[in-house]
Amino acid sequence: MLNENKISGLEKLGIFINDFIQNHEDNYNEKEERMAYLMTRSEIENPWFTQENQRYNLQQWASLFTKENIMNWLSKYQLSNESKRVGLILAGNIPAVGFHDIISVVLSNHIPIIKLSSKDLLMLPFLLELWNGFSNHEIEYHIVERLENFDAVIATGSNNTARYLEYYFKNSLSIIRKNRTSVAVLKGDETDEELQLLADDIFRYYGLGCRNVTRLLIPQDFLLDRLFENFINYKDVINHHKYANNYDYNRAIYLLNQDQFWDNNFVMLKEDEKLFSPLSVINFSRYNTLEEVKAFVENNRDEIQTIVAKPELGLDTIGFGETQNPSLDTYADNVDTIAFLSVV
Repeated sequence: MLNENKISGLEKLGIFINDFIQNHEDNYNEKEERMAYLMTRSEIENPWFTQENQRYNLQQWASLFTKENIMNWLSKYQLSNESKRVGLILAGNIPAVGFHDIISVVLSNHIPIIKLSSKDLLMLPFLLELWNGFSNHEIEYHIVERLENFDAVIATGSNNTARYLEYYFKNSLSIIRKNRTSVAVLKGDETDEELQLLADDIFRYYGLGCRNVTRLLIPQDFLLDRLFENFINYKDVINHHKYANNYDYNRAIYLLNQDQFWDNNFVMLKEDEKLFSPLSVINFSRYNTLEEVKAFVENNRDEIQTIVAKPELGLDTIGFGETQNPSLDTYADNVDTIAFLSVV
């Protein structure tokens, strides 16, 4: 059963965020001033959460929070009428990355028991507080230091953490998420505009998200210079001290090991079969046939979140520039969270 107040409240939250994004700080009301303050605090506590990235993230959420979007998303599910306590262990690699899990639990008529990431402690509680207020205070949720008394759990962590989580929650209904990343397949006839959109897929959030592209598959005759030329809009990433530290470290290691790499002073390209690349590095490989690409995707399917490519390649792909614009029915690790919550 759908809760109209919660859905209406989420739509009002989207309107509030849009107003905040468009408003000038001189005209902020009390709630907007608090949001601006928390964004500043968030960047101080986690320098990866720049104002630009936080604003981009909030705007993406707000664009999804319309009644039509929410109803279309939930309409295909038979939601539970019995509230259960669902533990959430959230990630903190990009701003508000755990908000989708919280929304899913609340709109599934369950009670989220939330263990925040130490990297993202401020904005999610505020967004929840706003949403609850806009919903006539009908949302029950608990932010905790340790998960206890739960009926199911959704946890996100690294591959190492996931092994611990799988053991710890072995007797519980659970979704345990591991490391994932995204890849892009170039056909060779991409326009400059498409390659500039690919840069968004690579550099947005400094490449820290599972939807960021870390691995390229390119034709044998593709010129690497085309990538560097079209990535130039992101040259300022090197001015971020944490990103620059990663760049300097990885470059020094490659030079010390006499590895071959291509460099444009803010990102490196390295011919490497590995799916995951270090921050500030993009791994690539060259292919001769589409069958090679399909074999690579199949061999790494459990670690690939999204594939960026032209639709005519015949893969399950999304368009260039779309990795950080997921819809409400796009799920981490491609596991349907609402379907899971419907049977908890």
